[in-house]
Amino acid sequence: MSSLDLATPNWNLISQLHITGSASSDGAQVSVETSQGLLNVCLIDGGMRIRMGDQQSPDYGILLNQPEPLACVLEQSAETLSLSAGSLHLEINKAPFSFCLTLNGKVVQRTPNDGHFVRQYRLPPFALTDKGWLFSLDLAHDEPVYGLGEKWSGLNKRGQLLRSYNFDALGVNAEVSYKNTPFAWSPLGWGCFVHTPAPVTHSVGFPAWSQRAYSLLVEDEVLDLILYAGNSGAALIDQYTHWTGKSPVPPLWSLGVILSKAYYQDVPELLATAKAVREHKMPCDVITLDGRAWQDTDTRFAFEWDPKRYDDPAAVINELKAQDFKVCVWEYPLVSVNNPLFEKMAQKGWLLKDKRTGLAFRYQWDMSAFGEVLTPLPESGIVDFTHPDAFEFWLESHKPLFDLGVDMIKADFGEQVEDDNMLAYSGDTGHRLHNVYSMLYNKCVYEAAKKYSKNGPFLFSRSAWTGSQRFPSQWGGDPQADWGGLAASIRGALSWGMSGAPFFATDVGGFYKDTRDAELFVRWSQAAVFSAHMRLHGIGQREPWSYGDEAEQAVTQALKLRYQLIPYLQAAMEQASTSGLPVMKAMVLAFPDDKLSWSFEHQFMFGPHMLVAPCLVPGGQVSVYLPKGKWRRFLTDELYEGSQLVNLILAIDEMAVFVCDGIEIPLGPEVEHTEQLIALNAHQDKNAQNGN
Repeated sequence: MSSLDLATPNWNLISQLHITGSASSDGAQVSVETSQGLLNVCLIDGGMRIRMGDQQSPDYGILLNQPEPLACVLEQSAETLSLSAGSLHLEINKAPFSFCLTLNGKVVQRTPNDGHFVRQYRLPPFALTDKGWLFSLDLAHDEPVYGLGEKWSGLNKRGQLLRSYNFDALGVNAEVSYKNTPFAWSPLGWGCFVHTPAPVTHSVGFPAWSQRAYSLLVEDEVLDLILYAGNSGAALIDQYTHWTGKSPVPPLWSLGVILSKAYYQDVPELLATAKAVREHKMPCDVITLDGRAWQDTDTRFAFEWDPKRYDDPAAVINELKAQDFKVCVWEYPLVSVNNPLFEKMAQKGWLLKDKRTGLAFRYQWDMSAFGEVLTPLPESGIVDFTHPDAFEFWLESHKPLFDLGVDMIKADFGEQVEDDNMLAYSGDTGHRLHNVYSMLYNKCVYEAAKKYSKNGPFLFSRSAWTGSQRFPSQWGGDPQADWGGLAASIRGALSWGMSGAPFFATDVGGFYKDTRDAELFVRWSQAAVFSAHMRLHGIGQREPWSYGDEAEQAVTQALKLRYQLIPYLQAAMEQASTSGLPVMKAMVLAFPDDKLSWSFEHQFMFGPHMLVAPCLVPGGQVSVYLPKGKWRRFLTDELYEGSQLVNLILAIDEMAVFVCDGIEIPLGPEVEHTEQLIALNAHQDKNAQNGN
């Protein structure tokens, strides 16, 4: 990961863009010579698309639907170009390039008006640098900006310097994150998407660059930028996900509780845990064989059960199935050099190559993150998903797992493609492949599940890029097991949801540095009840009874509620699949006309009607802002006036959840897994048909 100087922009200006020739038009697409080659511009519904540079590079299917160019009228003079299509108008000044896009006479976006004392612009409006293309947008003095993927700090990205670059972040405590997309939007009515697999740096009113500008540094030979208008965040996300893909609705069983830990060491521990879950009447649908729980670490990953512990994998799966568990197994897209599969794939050219030698690249793990639980890993090859035969081989290799009875895959890692040293079958180096590799990996595993899973396709992926929302779902990896880890995980979930990905889960209880904090585990579990998916996971036990009797009672109560809310959640997921909006909606998405609510970045709407304020500190203190109207406390019916801040002290088994007065939330029956729910629904349908 290349570094950025936080004091000043870390690049050298090669050329500020000037338009040097006359424009030509085919009636929709406008082309004009510039100081850095041919610039292509078109108007699209509500916006514009600008393309600059070599258009032959692979795009990896990031866009499912291309923005349609509008027929436009071109006018030009010695100083300007203007494009018009109905009420949409684009004015471009030639030297240097600057622009203003208007819709119905209102400015959608323009070149920043951040003048410098000795030059016209503080930063070049459009330029080629030694790092890539620089393009700048204007920011109003108090304008917030949202999106850009899974980020752990403030949802409003104003004032931040962010990089769209997938990283094995080892937690939720820094700028680096596992899931990124170069898509941002403003509630003032515009969205901006860079169509690229390459890294993009975003200076979002970052003061060291310009506090009045949103400057994008696109680290690609090609600049393909889409800028468009929308009357709300919801409309902007809907349009973005029309281009990049909506999420299908996940299967019913995936809405139940997923139990995991790093890791169940052998068959007796796994089966004893499953038995204990049912004995404790803990609602649960899925049990996970994580990491080295089912593979030999020295030879993974090769779709092989560790023969030292699993002499009969089918018998283990069948025993779990007999207790009504779905089964999840872990994978990553790397093959140990100690497995014969490495040489087989290397000979066929199915692994990423070393740019220097042309041989299969041997990835060396950074050992500083490994310890007693996280076992040091061997040198590994990285599957080249740009090779169609490698993609097909990896996809088909999942068939024996699904035939055995596995229901879902936890697709871990995917951030290991190195910038400078790797070469793909597509011809791209690691730098350009690094981000989109995650999406290709997600696609391969999801399509395997779609083809072979007997109970409907579903996966968990940790790393993701633009388009990964088409392959649900994602989880936020490796939070620290403390209150800050919980808060950051919620921000990451909301930020990813504001970036076009509607389904998310956290590692309930935190992944590392577990101190057996029972209160933390309860509050994390209660918060996760109101997420699209729910998984208890981390280093150490995550079974509720492992935290003591009081914690078990409170968490079991919360899990029962989770299952009762499945009908409501199913309806919310169907809406999300159509609209692109997340199940967990940040306040700016849910209440675009209530600016006061936008600053409350840890509370959210769960589906269309339930306002949730997680408890993020010991002692049960919660402050929740209720928007305009009347609100009832969920399950207690206490009535509150809106447009106020409400302070509560919660008992250990209480949650701060509110519903608009007059709205009834449908609650299903109490069940321990979704198979019981399906059976009850079938029984009710049969009775209804018989007139009972």
